[in-house]
Amino acid sequence: MGLGKFELGYLRDKEKCENRPLSEACRQTGDTHDYTLHFQMYTLILHGMNRHSTPLLHELLTLFPCVAIIGVRQCGKTTLLQELPHTWKTYDLEKASDYDQIARDPDLFFRLNRSHIAIDESQRLADIFPALRVAIDSDRQQVGRFVITGSSSPDLLHSIAESLAGRVAILELSPFNLAEACAMPPSDFFQAINEPDAIPKLLTLQPRHELPRLFDYWLRGGYPEPWIKNQIRFHKLWMQNYTQTYIDRDILQLFPGINRQKYRLFIQMLGNLTGTIINYSEVARVLGVSQPTVREYFQIAHGTFIWRHIPAYEKNVTKRIVKHPKGYLRDSGLLHFLLHLTDLDALMAHPQMGRSWESMVIENILRGLDARGIAYDYYHYRTGGGAEIDLILEGEFGLLPIEIKYGQTVSSKALRGIRDFVQERQCPLGIIINNAERVIQYEENLIGIPFSCL
Repeated sequence: MGLGKFELGYLRDKEKCENRPLSEACRQTGDTHDYTLHFQMYTLILHGMNRHSTPLLHELLTLFPCVAIIGVRQCGKTTLLQELPHTWKTYDLEKASDYDQIARDPDLFFRLNRSHIAIDESQRLADIFPALRVAIDSDRQQVGRFVITGSSSPDLLHSIAESLAGRVAILELSPFNLAEACAMPPSDFFQAINEPDAIPKLLTLQPRHELPRLFDYWLRGGYPEPWIKNQIRFHKLWMQNYTQTYIDRDILQLFPGINRQKYRLFIQMLGNLTGTIINYSEVARVLGVSQPTVREYFQIAHGTFIWRHIPAYEKNVTKRIVKHPKGYLRDSGLLHFLLHLTDLDALMAHPQMGRSWESMVIENILRGLDARGIAYDYYHYRTGGGAEIDLILEGEFGLLPIEIKYGQTVSSKALRGIRDFVQERQCPLGIIINNAERVIQYEENLIGIPFSCL
């Protein structure tokens, strides 16, 4: 039986162990078997926990001169760099000596370091991008030369697009998805939906996670370091310091003129705005700022990877639709911290429970697609009459509507919205993600899949 069969930190005597390190907790229970398994998993996490994006990184390095790893702070970008061969040299631009070495003369640096160079936190030095373009163009046919990482900068993608277009592949890394947090391989779900005849393959999916493990992940979110420490007290302090650093350091460095107190209040508001249709004028009224300022705040939150902006699906519509976007905080642990939800009982009783579940499932689906390098666009859909679909994906696999339900049973009435959408647009498939015990085929082209299969 592989390590993936065991829950991270979900010990047989959890109530006695939850505030202690894994090793101490296992000693307290006296279970040597549990201790060995959890120690092995703890060691596995410290070494990067086998990120699902690792194969994609190596593939992209065989195709492009440079790969840019982007994502929210503390999601594991630096750790992913450790997956590069030992012949690579890594420079961290948050380290003064590394920054000075490159900033002194970026062009000369790349002339001296022509290949197998990784630069962490590249957004801290704008001059690096044109210099990197010159270095790549000096030997355009050679691939696998550079890796750069970047976070917390809405201008990062603009700099890459402006200076490195056609020369760089972008890999977006997020905090752990459910399978990564449980040290399991990627689900076959993501490969299946990318194939022409998806339904027979989807019908073979089996649940992979027990509900306690799944709900623990939902409550805690996917940031790697709290999983590594696996202590409730540390998780609270880590989230507190994370949000403070995000506002007081990252945002103020990037936007010196921003009103820190207003933006802090805005971040707090995002907890209650998660999963809702965004009305910019209403948010502006509550904050006491202009509507353009609120739009800028949302752009900053999206560009720094803590918020996901989901536009409305407006293509080939035959009904009056809601054109406002939706959005959500991308990590459920951060959402629950902002809402002061510290345990499952509080979460289950909170009005945001359903939207929290929906956003967590959506984010896991998108993270899984990103890890495989599958190109897609994402939308939400709502008609003036109230029919709604939580997620619509569009890519080479076609148009795929996905509805998300918390319960394990789904009534025929609840399927009406997705059924109509599938029929009107002749989609080959519609998916309902739920908490059932097994995959269910509701109709010829409507299939229910337990989230535990992911």
